[in-house]
Amino acid sequence: MLSMRETFLSTTEQILDADPDVAIVLADISAAQLAGAARRHPDRVINVGIREQLLVSTGAGLALAGLRPIVHTFPSFLVERGFEQIKLDFSHQELGGVLVSYGASYDMPTAGRTHQSPGDVALIDSLPSWTVHVPGHPLEARRLLLESIPGDGRVYLRLSAQENASPHLGVGFTRLRSGSRGVVVAVGPVLDRVLRAVSGLDVTVLYASTVRPFDGVGLRSAVLSAAPSVVMVEPYLAGTSAHWVSEALSDVPHRLRSLGVRRDVEVRSYGEIADHDLAHGLDAGSLGLSIREFLGE
Repeated sequence: MLSMRETFLSTTEQILDADPDVAIVLADISAAQLAGAARRHPDRVINVGIREQLLVSTGAGLALAGLRPIVHTFPSFLVERGFEQIKLDFSHQELGGVLVSYGASYDMPTAGRTHQSPGDVALIDSLPSWTVHVPGHPLEARRLLLESIPGDGRVYLRLSAQENASPHLGVGFTRLRSGSRGVVVAVGPVLDRVLRAVSGLDVTVLYASTVRPFDGVGLRSAVLSAAPSVVMVEPYLAGTSAHWVSEALSDVPHRLRSLGVRRDVEVRSYGEIADHDLAHGLDAGSLGLSIREFLGE
């Protein structure tokens, strides 16, 4: 099966061939893979080079011209470097577009800190009316991209090199297991590790590939049928969704443990993805210890 990134690129090429109102803006990243589409649609496949703020502003300009823009590069360049343009050109002007990143929090560890972006979802979360997709499987990525093209909404699609073995194509929180000791929420590509971590535990497991809008109704339903202890496992900055959990359970006494990329340390080593998972406690063994400790197991 194709990877998430390969699936995104092949699906985007199909969209460009089928829909004359869709354009894609690149900053060198993935330009070679879309060279064929660029030859067929030179006015709708635009490569601005390594000018990431211009990348975002060009996408907004295409939206002003009536096109549906896909804007694509690594998350540290797309969201962090281009955040002012996202805030002003898209959000402030109430323009729609589909921002697509690849690289997640640390998918390219040998590239160093410049290519790591655990805070991207938190940044997007500071702006109103954005839909945020964090797929855990290539088939989820394809479906979420296709669903993002119609309309004029603002969408952030976060692709990763880490993938689950199977897709889950439900909307909102999908309940994969039911239990009475608490609720464990897994977002995107951490699901398989979470399932290994809670093996033998009497807990409910929820899964989401779309985190904004946040499915507060689904979380609330799960908590009311189990113990009011929630573990939120996200593949980006720990605690990013904590305020949404609190809002959903504002009248329900509850406990929350947020697991994700650590806020208290910057990992300065290169290593492999698995080394960074371990450093942040996002490997299956560390997740199991954290969840069991929190639940008093």
